[in-house]
Amino acid sequence: MKQVIGAFGYRFWSASMPKLNRYRRKGESDPLEQVTSESDRQRIRLTLQAIEGFVMCSVIATGIVQLLALRFSGRTPALFFRYLRTPSKSIVSEATVTAYLCKSIFRLFAQNPHLSITKIIHSKQISSDMDADSLAS
Repeated sequence: MKQVIGAFGYRFWSASMPKLNRYRRKGESDPLEQVTSESDRQRIRLTLQAIEGFVMCSVIATGIVQLLALRFSGRTPALFFRYLRTPSKSIVSEATVTAYLCKSIFRLFAQNPHLSITKIIHSKQISSDMDADSLAS
């Protein structure tokens, strides 16, 4: 399930972070204790916040996909658009819901112009078109 969203596929790192030794002996000090610069410590904290934020958003997205799979399995035959070796008769998988959303999210936005997210996307597209026109002249 974690591969569907890619929740643990993050690659956040900081040059301020010392290389961690997995096989540290008992007497050795922790490499993080050797970081003395306050700016380096701040960069390490920001890196950890980025990791935690990414994982939190991924967990929320995974929960939303699970809710969609449970809520709309019986009502949406369009979710069965791909080959499954052993399809479930009652509930579709998270991977099927994710593949369906990837395939049809823009069509769903176009069919629902009253949604807030659709209005935001449309306003960003209009302003970027005007910016591109002004740069060309």
